Amino acid sequence: MKKLQDILYKVRMQSVNGATDIPVKDIQIDSRKVSTGSVFIAIKGEKVDGHDYIDKAIGLGSSAIVCEVMPSFLAEGITYIQSANTSEAAGYMAHNFYDEPSLKFRLVGVTGTNGKTTIATVLFKLFSELGYRCGLVSTVENKIVDKIIPATHTTPDAISLNALLNQMAEENCSHVFMECSSHAIEQNRIAGLSFAGALFSNITHDHLDYHKTFEAYIKAKKKFFDGLGSDAFAISNLDDKRGTVMLQNTAAKKYYYSLKTIAEYKGKILENALSGLVMTVNDKEVHFRLIGEFNAYNLLAVYGAAMCLGEHSEEVLRILSMLSGAEGRFDYIISNTHNIIGIVDYAHTPDALENVLATIKKLKKGYEQVITVVGCGGERDKTKRPVMAQIACDYSDRAIFTSDNPRSEDPAEILRDMEAGLNSAARRKSLSIADRREAIKTAVSIANKEDIILLAGKGHEKYQIINGAYIDFDDKETLKQMFDLLEK
Repeated sequence: MKKLQDILYKVRMQSVNGATDIPVKDIQIDSRKVSTGSVFIAIKGEKVDGHDYIDKAIGLGSSAIVCEVMPSFLAEGITYIQSANTSEAAGYMAHNFYDEPSLKFRLVGVTGTNGKTTIATVLFKLFSELGYRCGLVSTVENKIVDKIIPATHTTPDAISLNALLNQMAEENCSHVFMECSSHAIEQNRIAGLSFAGALFSNITHDHLDYHKTFEAYIKAKKKFFDGLGSDAFAISNLDDKRGTVMLQNTAAKKYYYSLKTIAEYKGKILENALSGLVMTVNDKEVHFRLIGEFNAYNLLAVYGAAMCLGEHSEEVLRILSMLSGAEGRFDYIISNTHNIIGIVDYAHTPDALENVLATIKKLKKGYEQVITVVGCGGERDKTKRPVMAQIACDYSDRAIFTSDNPRSEDPAEILRDMEAGLNSAARRKSLSIADRREAIKTAVSIANKEDIILLAGKGHEKYQIINGAYIDFDDKETLKQMFDLLEK
């Protein structure tokens, strides 16, 4: 069993009270999980301050406390360690406790507003096809080779993440691909990890409910690249306004990809249809199963990472041409009798929604209606609600506003916020139905032969979050049911 002194490497300690040669059974940041021999790390969160639960943790058997503010009363026999930043300490301690798993394989992180899941998932599929044992940490699911472990967050907390990475190391994974959300970077969940490489997709208006300003959001993403070592690689999107800023201060080797200008990884779209994407990648023409300009960028990022990891170009492109994307990312089905195309996508930001709808517009033959079903999450950035509603109307023949994880908010109030941004033309082509199932049913009922229905916002999610409860709900399954029910 490890001792406390063994897991404090790199932790910025301000003071220590008590013995550090005591055994550590486990590390906890949730006092409810503490038992005899646990080390409890008190972290100040958005809603809860772990310092308020120090006494409870000691009562449950914690032998050591890591905190930013020392309690006024220090219990006898308990070791107290004061650190300037306990969330950072949690990252380092978890990495040390689990024998530094990130040093045992090549870890590649992906950050950006949109595209993280597809890039990480396609990298996992590509390297698995290349014959490597791989791990995946993503919004949709975590995987250790072919074993699926349900995901609860885009990036888990530091302790859960290092425990998961340790399992991957024990399963002899040689490559691990993970999404790194801005929350995870800002909250130091990835502190202590050693990355072989990092990728940036793009950055748009999102998560401002947490970061408050766009500048703070950019800074959180950039922090990931600033922390890379000189032996790592960093790949960024040169066509994104912040693509060069991201790599401004990194010590890693810098590479860029682009569809518009000269870059190390240069692509050009030749054909973009529902049957696939034809493009050149560094002058080699390839037909991909993935669809849309946004996936052209994702494919360039994946290709760049594969080159930096030492793979052969021809083999990488051959395998990439056969791969599908991630579940719930431009995921589509076609109805049996009316050939209606139903597309399920995770687009839940204005930019992502516009990208998906712009892609559909390019793929249309010309005569089909586009019917969009979209909602906005409760307890999230309210400023994007009217913007998303207007985008849905601008790009669609009909738009149906509905619920998308209302959480503790009144769905009707969210719908009113969305409607508030509409011009008169948009109002004429939109309607609001709070019940998502009824909204999808309505979309199918008004669809004609070969029309296109977009269900935006939920993607892979198979639930609705309502007043703290996760209610089963699956967009793709519901769409199939409605096609059958209405004999479309």
